[in-house]
Amino acid sequence: MTGIAAFAGTSCSQPSGEQAVQKPLNILYIMTDDHSFQTLSAYDGRYIQTPNIDRIAKDGVRFTNSFVANSISGPSRACMLTGKHSHKNGFIDNAHTFDGSQQTFPKLLRQAGYQTAMIGKWHLTSDPTGFDYWNILIGQGDYYNPTFIDNGEKRQIEGYATNITTDLALDWLSNKRDKDKPFCLLLHHKAPHRTWMPDTCDLRLYDDVTFPLPENFYDEYAGRTAAAEQEMSIIKDMDIVYDLKMADKENEIHSNPNLEGAGRYIYNNLNPDQKAAWDAYYDPIIADFKAKKRTGKELAEWKFQRYMHDYCRVIHSVDRNIGRVLDYLEEQGLMENTLIVYTSDQGFYMGEHGWFDKRFMYEESFRTPLLMRLPGGKRGDIPQLVQNIDYAPTFLELAGVTVPSDIQGESLLPLLKGEEPNDWRDALYYHYYEYPAEHAVKKHYGVRDDRYKLIHFYDDIDQWELYDLQTDPTEMHNLYGQPGYEEVTQRMMTKLKELQRQYDDPIDK
Repeated sequence: MTGIAAFAGTSCSQPSGEQAVQKPLNILYIMTDDHSFQTLSAYDGRYIQTPNIDRIAKDGVRFTNSFVANSISGPSRACMLTGKHSHKNGFIDNAHTFDGSQQTFPKLLRQAGYQTAMIGKWHLTSDPTGFDYWNILIGQGDYYNPTFIDNGEKRQIEGYATNITTDLALDWLSNKRDKDKPFCLLLHHKAPHRTWMPDTCDLRLYDDVTFPLPENFYDEYAGRTAAAEQEMSIIKDMDIVYDLKMADKENEIHSNPNLEGAGRYIYNNLNPDQKAAWDAYYDPIIADFKAKKRTGKELAEWKFQRYMHDYCRVIHSVDRNIGRVLDYLEEQGLMENTLIVYTSDQGFYMGEHGWFDKRFMYEESFRTPLLMRLPGGKRGDIPQLVQNIDYAPTFLELAGVTVPSDIQGESLLPLLKGEEPNDWRDALYYHYYEYPAEHAVKKHYGVRDDRYKLIHFYDDIDQWELYDLQTDPTEMHNLYGQPGYEEVTQRMMTKLKELQRQYDDPIDK
């Protein structure tokens, strides 16, 4: 049974006059870029409160073991669209172009009678396919006055990207869709991607907060060669002008030439009102930075605080705008007829190991927030190991569409209904490819179960790492080759080979 007719026995109902009319479930899939689970208060309240995003978890579920297959933006999105690992969908790194002719879940939903829309950050180089409507940012997009491609036509829109993306989504829901059809809307925000530029109304938010420094901020990477050789250190690699907005008008502050130029260009792209608000806030900070001439640990921790303040301000705007969308669904009577999903394309480092960015298979970038609200479904936590290749089959099964046999993910619908499948996966496979490239993270693949993680860094390096996540959750102690771990290592190695065969990634590096 496929398509809309499949809802007859499974969908929620809403009253209409004297009769209850069965309606197919809509799908609202909200995704941000680089939102760490550490800065979503449904998971972690140390840094910021996100009451609107938390509403999804409060009335639905929180996945406590949610992960990605390849922690970098474009490849992660390709995994999500296809339900396949990177080597199968062909988009292994951001230097590639997504093959839009291939099978994706929006295409299959559209064939089944859904109206589909993609609004916001796409970041797959090729134009979206499988959508009745699409309106996307160019590449990474700009925080201020971004240019969108509206079904093929470029149009610059004045304002702040998170607000604009939300406006476009609400306009499509209100005015552009066929309300006789179920919808699948992909609402994908640029935020909180680098360079973490807050909305002008949020510039002073958290000024009175000193964020706690992670205990391993000054990690020396003993026993972890690949971790030592990256270029994503807050201390060494976070750019003063590009990342931390120290683009002084006197042109006295200089940094990496390429990044400095980009940072000054971003500032110059602000309109007069935006510049006035920006200058009122940042000019005194720039003056203080020049006067104090910080060095060493003082400079490192100043950079961390500036980063955290801007990042959390950007998240605050996301949370506010998601509140607008949830309010709209409530006002229009759509909450009980819509699956709502919130996630990020990967996790992010908030100073752990001294880092920003993602890419590594270590927990902060491998793990991602995932909240879902299924009308009539389970509430509470879902502890099973899930991955972003699971989204496509979930949406398809929800729509009553037969899941193609070549999709590698597993439908989460049984979990959302409160079932406890006996045959659920006991381990996850990961593969990162983008090297040499920005941030210099080595190619690697690995396996994670509910306690241990085995990683192999390869290509121009050959290093294995093993972690006991129960005794070493911050992954500071590489146990590979240590006495007493031979049995665990062999078991994890066997599981790794098994998953490589299962997913047809039979590399032997």
